[in-house]
Amino acid sequence: MGSAGQNGADGGGGGIRVAIDRGGTFTDCVGNPGSGKMEDDVIIKLLSVDPENYDDAPLEGIRRLLSKFEGKEIPRGEPLDTTKIESIRMGTTVATNALLERKGEDIAMVVTKGFKDCLEIGNQSRPNIFDLAIRKPEVLYKKVVEIDERVTLEDYAEDPERNETKAKPLDEAGSNAELVKGLSGEAVRVLQRPDEKRIKQQLQEVYDSGLRSIAVCLMHGYTYPHHEALVGKLAKEVGFEHISLSHELMPMIKLVPRATSACADAYLTPAIRKYIDGFQAGFEGGLGTASVKHEKGSKGTRCEFMQSDGGLVDVDIFSGLRAILSGPAGGVVGYALTSYDPETKTPVIGFDMGGTSTDVSRYGEGRYEHVFETTTAGVTIQSPQLDINTVAAGGGSRLFWRNGLFVVGPESAGAHPGPACYRKDGPLTITDANLYLGRLLPDFFPKIFGKNEDEGLDPSASEKLFKELADQINKDNAASNKEMSIDEVAYGFIKIANETMTRPIRSLTEARGHDTSKHRLATFGGAGGQHAVAIAEALGITQILVHRYSSVLSAYGMALADVVDERQEPESKVWSDKGDVRKTLQQKMDELKKKSTSTLKDQGFDDDHIHFEEYLNMRYRGTESALMIIKPTAEQAKEEFEDDDWAFGRAFVKQHEQEFGFTLPDRDIIIDDVRARGIGKTFEGQEKTVDQQLKDIKPNDLKKGDKVYDTKSVYFEGGRKDTAVYKLEDLDVGDRIQGPAIIADGTQTIVVTPEASALLIRTHVVINIGESDAMDKKVDTKEVDPIMLSIFAHRFMAIAEQMGRALQKTSVSTNVKERLDYSCAMFDADGGLVANAPHLPVHLGSMSTCVKKQAEIWKGKLKKGDVLVSNHPMFGGTHLPDITVITPAFSGDNIVFYVASRAHHADIGGILPGSMPPHSRELYQEGAHIKSEKLVSEGNFNEERIIELLHKEPAQYPGCSGTRCLADNLNDLKAQVAANHKGINLISTLIEDYGEKVVQFYMHNIQDNAELSVRNLLKSVSKRFEGKDLSAIDYMDDGSPIQLKVTIDADKGEAVFDFTGTGPEVYGNTNAPEAVTYSAIIYCLRCLVNEDIPLNQGCLKPINVRIPKKSFLSPSGTAAVVGGNVLTSQRVTDVVLKAFQACAASQGDTNNLTFGFGGNVEGEKAVKGFGYYETIAGGSGAGPHWDGTNGVHTHMTNTRITDAEVFERRYPVILREFALRPGSHGKGQHKGGDGVVRDIEFRIPVQVSILSERRVYHPYGMAGGEDASTGLNLWVRKVSKVRGSDQEDQESRDATTSVDREEKLTNGEEKQHQEGTEDEENEVRYINMGAKNTASMKPGERIIVMTPGGGGWGPVGKDSETKEKEDPKKNWKGGSVASRQAEAEASA
Repeated sequence: MGSAGQNGADGGGGGIRVAIDRGGTFTDCVGNPGSGKMEDDVIIKLLSVDPENYDDAPLEGIRRLLSKFEGKEIPRGEPLDTTKIESIRMGTTVATNALLERKGEDIAMVVTKGFKDCLEIGNQSRPNIFDLAIRKPEVLYKKVVEIDERVTLEDYAEDPERNETKAKPLDEAGSNAELVKGLSGEAVRVLQRPDEKRIKQQLQEVYDSGLRSIAVCLMHGYTYPHHEALVGKLAKEVGFEHISLSHELMPMIKLVPRATSACADAYLTPAIRKYIDGFQAGFEGGLGTASVKHEKGSKGTRCEFMQSDGGLVDVDIFSGLRAILSGPAGGVVGYALTSYDPETKTPVIGFDMGGTSTDVSRYGEGRYEHVFETTTAGVTIQSPQLDINTVAAGGGSRLFWRNGLFVVGPESAGAHPGPACYRKDGPLTITDANLYLGRLLPDFFPKIFGKNEDEGLDPSASEKLFKELADQINKDNAASNKEMSIDEVAYGFIKIANETMTRPIRSLTEARGHDTSKHRLATFGGAGGQHAVAIAEALGITQILVHRYSSVLSAYGMALADVVDERQEPESKVWSDKGDVRKTLQQKMDELKKKSTSTLKDQGFDDDHIHFEEYLNMRYRGTESALMIIKPTAEQAKEEFEDDDWAFGRAFVKQHEQEFGFTLPDRDIIIDDVRARGIGKTFEGQEKTVDQQLKDIKPNDLKKGDKVYDTKSVYFEGGRKDTAVYKLEDLDVGDRIQGPAIIADGTQTIVVTPEASALLIRTHVVINIGESDAMDKKVDTKEVDPIMLSIFAHRFMAIAEQMGRALQKTSVSTNVKERLDYSCAMFDADGGLVANAPHLPVHLGSMSTCVKKQAEIWKGKLKKGDVLVSNHPMFGGTHLPDITVITPAFSGDNIVFYVASRAHHADIGGILPGSMPPHSRELYQEGAHIKSEKLVSEGNFNEERIIELLHKEPAQYPGCSGTRCLADNLNDLKAQVAANHKGINLISTLIEDYGEKVVQFYMHNIQDNAELSVRNLLKSVSKRFEGKDLSAIDYMDDGSPIQLKVTIDADKGEAVFDFTGTGPEVYGNTNAPEAVTYSAIIYCLRCLVNEDIPLNQGCLKPINVRIPKKSFLSPSGTAAVVGGNVLTSQRVTDVVLKAFQACAASQGDTNNLTFGFGGNVEGEKAVKGFGYYETIAGGSGAGPHWDGTNGVHTHMTNTRITDAEVFERRYPVILREFALRPGSHGKGQHKGGDGVVRDIEFRIPVQVSILSERRVYHPYGMAGGEDASTGLNLWVRKVSKVRGSDQEDQESRDATTSVDREEKLTNGEEKQHQEGTEDEENEVRYINMGAKNTASMKPGERIIVMTPGGGGWGPVGKDSETKEKEDPKKNWKGGSVASRQAEAEASA
């Protein structure tokens, strides 16, 4: 712990310092007697839970350290004397475990009326796109209280006039003002004031039910916190013990993450306080800053806890919300401060491979990378956290042989039973593979196994299971002449594990614009040393650092960390270098810094030791990709910004260019938040950095046999080698060892491969990777090697993923950049799909149809540098906004591959903005339709022709306009070309590495592998239905039938999907191009296989699809198709799943809602306006072992909904209600999910359109379950009241009440507005808009969309047979990589 000197804060000075990481399995303690020298450190590792010997592991650790330093045994149970201890620092998993196991405090959530279900609906996307049994994480609260209060923002960001309402702050405006200036500077309108008496009564009821902890989150509380503060005050009066107010925890816009954060805090903080009270009871003096200042009695000791953001905080203010990544954060601080050199500035990737998970993070530019919205254990929270990403299970990852492929994880053997070698009959894991191959040595592993917990690892158990698995693999591959040895099988799994981990690591670095190969790899955690060299080689990294304390690096990190105080406030200003803006922001920043300074001074820091990182959270207007920009350093300001250290605007533009590859010079830069991170410096560097040590060291190459502890037979690429084993403590600084070698101590094993060498310096083992012989990739193409097949499956997917990242990075439009509405894929020379990412179900099979068609048209005519473009339904398109760009990859003069990218363009012309009209009848009304054109000819972008196609041609049709955002179209098309170019380069690299013959060989074999999976599925289905044909029929709301008969040939595993009997083409827009039906079939097959299979052309090989020509599933070239992609695709899915009797129907709809104004109608002046588009969730269908899920997107779509607060900030709307629709599910043995109610009031005149289904035909129940309710779209319209007969009045009242009765509208009585003259009175009418309609709505009018539920399964009254399936990724840490993946899967 040598380099930590707590010079900044007053403490005992020279007393004992303790740093502890309480992990899930082990608790690590590092103690120093006060000398501050690394050689005096004492390390203790003990079990976190050992109730027979001690109650609390950290307390026991401190007892053992004190006994050692004082030279006398302190009896257990005796309070520990704090006067000898200078400081205790701790990281703990108490909060994480309470969250994972759902063992926190019982709480209630207090929320604005209309939003009681906001957390259950969340962002409406489902976590696993192919799981029919949708499982969303449970909410944390036991009760919800809806409070009748409401504020909204007066202005809206998309206003083309940029109007700004002036308002005064509350203290100036007075408590009854209706317009007030919020904390973010925006004008806030108070619509409904809270009734104190009523609220107190509501809170008292909750208190009387036994709950003592509450979370409060009200709409727009981040900028107008007064109503939340009032609820907090009343809750205190009622007697609640813990109150979490969202605006105090994290005043950032977004209702759902802020409400979840408040709930997580209320749920976890009591659990943490309980733990801390127990821990404190074990000491004689107190703990924490307050106790150090005690005048009387025993003097306490400083005690700080690690927060998720990598900073320490005093024990008295440690909260649940900030504790979720407490343990892992220590590891990041540990490697960051010991591996990074501020002089050389080489960035570091942290690779932490433990037993249950492998976590990856990055440290560069001398500061931590934070994310502000992450998901842990299914809970999405807003709070600064280090960007730590779980990329795989750890040493406990289970090994499987499935469908001819080697598969590693994500399931884990856990601590019980653990790997096979743990002597508890566990399954095969990575640990077993390392043990069998000689890469893990039982001599160096603690002897804690067996009946009496005194035996070592059991290699024979691993060997037995590997032998069985090798026999199975050889049996399944009997056709091949090559038998695999047990060594080859075990090593195959190691290679696949490494391949699985490198993909997300690449994603973490490249998504932010960094080059992976320019990093060092710092490895820690028990299993890291066995995989580090292979991982580094795959990433192009040449140097690995393993700290001497790498197995206790989290604890060591606590000793080095700084105390941190974070402050943040919302903002809404437009950045400007001149004028008052800077001054106001500087004042706001100074206020935050003042508050931080006083908190840090309270903790004993003086001014010299307090430093600040100052940030502005900035974004371009109209985008959501905000970047947290740090204030330039004096050095940067001098070099880049003419000595201006407040050049935030220019710093933002520079970082935007780096991360996204472009800037938007003509757009405003908006500031969302002002943030100050106060740092109390406690770490005074005394150690030399790695680079300084490497410069000074004279390596001593060990001769053969020198200092060797043992020799073992270890398996490396190509076979076993006699390998020297060294004990770390026997080696001296400067010793250099040539691989192959193993360096081990009691806590870690480092494998040095034959091409690498290891050098010992004072603080680390440094591994340098040479040119590898293993890189000579001679691969046989006579027989399929299942290991190579599994590797190529990963490689092909990685190419598609990297194309996707390139596209997202360089695109400009919100659709691609933020909604991630795109797909990238690679195809064989005939246009057959090889790999596709991200997985938008509706793009799955359809892109291949397009590429095949273009390949036929241009056969023999394409040259290098040519790029094609198409979006026409007859040429493999889905709907017109999805434009496909296709590039051939050549080898010599032959095309060997194609790559393609498809992106949803926000507008391509037609009769309505957004190009998604609800009432189009002909294709031309939906915008530009391109059959087959060259977008690029031999490297030249044909801009003139594409402008003609997108802008000029569509405008020639009656009532139509050309594209309304040409610049975005051109930018996004160029981004698609660039993404394809990236794909071509990656394919060329793959061919260079392995040779064209090998790549082609495995490309065809990966398709055969998918084909095999589907054939096996069809055989098992045929068995289940005893060879009978499967058939189903369902109807669109206009009565058009979709009829399907599936005939399976059980011997061959083939099937005919025959849609004969499907209705004719319709004079409307629900016609679906054939490609859509193929997508729906691939999606359904993947759901039914229910295993991770490669999704490619092979899936469709065993299937013959027959679609009658001129039906609405194979329409003519001029038919309108915009609804086919978003509505008919859902009905096709319903019919396929019904035929297979897989589950009851889900909502069968995407509820497409658009509104806006403006455009350029011919003969009129163009009006600047805006357009908005969203799809709305419904209920999912129940199945044989599951209930349906409420308020979620199903099947062919998974798009997220805009958060309620962002929605009101961007558009002139008030969201009156977004809640579940009780009773809309189908009843049954397993009930379906409920739909939702979405009630939007418009504040200015707008055109509103709805394109929906299932408003006539109910979502079906299955196996005796009942149907769900249909949906309903209501226009709440103000009409002039006509003085008619009483009967008319009565009829109107009846109509309203019947709607009220049917739908239980939660908005109470509608007020009758009096407008105009006294005689003219307005009344409110509820008008059913039907499934597809458009209307001009006036201010104050509303649309209420009530979405369908999901059908029930099995007869009502029969006992439920639901089975809970454990999600293997439940406890993975979700940093930026996970959120990217989730976004990608939540966009269709």
